[in-house]
Amino acid sequence: MIINKKLVFIFSALAAVIVGISIFLIINPDFLFKFEVGCPVSVEERIVRGNSLSGLVEPGETVRAIFGYYDCNEIKREDIILYDYAGNENPLIKVVKGIPGDEFSFQVVSGGWHILINGKILENSKDQPYLLNQRGYNMLSLYEKDYGGIIPEQAYLIMGNLASGATDSTRYGLVHKSDILGKAELSKK
Repeated sequence: MIINKKLVFIFSALAAVIVGISIFLIINPDFLFKFEVGCPVSVEERIVRGNSLSGLVEPGETVRAIFGYYDCNEIKREDIILYDYAGNENPLIKVVKGIPGDEFSFQVVSGGWHILINGKILENSKDQPYLLNQRGYNMLSLYEKDYGGIIPEQAYLIMGNLASGATDSTRYGLVHKSDILGKAELSKK
């Protein structure tokens, strides 16, 4: 049996390339984000300003901003997202707390109102219930009336992590998917 040296060389080179790519992807798993077919994204390192996510993401921490991620991926409850808030040069970083189809309502308590999502009191990452003041209640109760207590398609309830409130849906209402610029993840150190 005669083995063609060119054929052996080609198969060896091909195997080396496959092994090299596999090792590269193991070391750099985020590389594929940039080249996912039909879903172009850009990834940037961003420093968090402001304290609305304190306890979850601290001011000064670096996050990986994956712009365009939701063009091809579903927005999920508890995702940390980047929101295009009109008038701000930089996007706001918030947590998705309500998604399309969720039932939402309010419960009167001493000092304000709790938000109920699917019958449960909405809490932050520290298991503290959000407490709406009159302004926050007035804003969100409009959506409860207009949509019969169901978050409509393409709309999301996004919140900070401060139980007492932040610049979030309690100030500007439910947000449209088109204003969610991308996903944020804590950068690996």
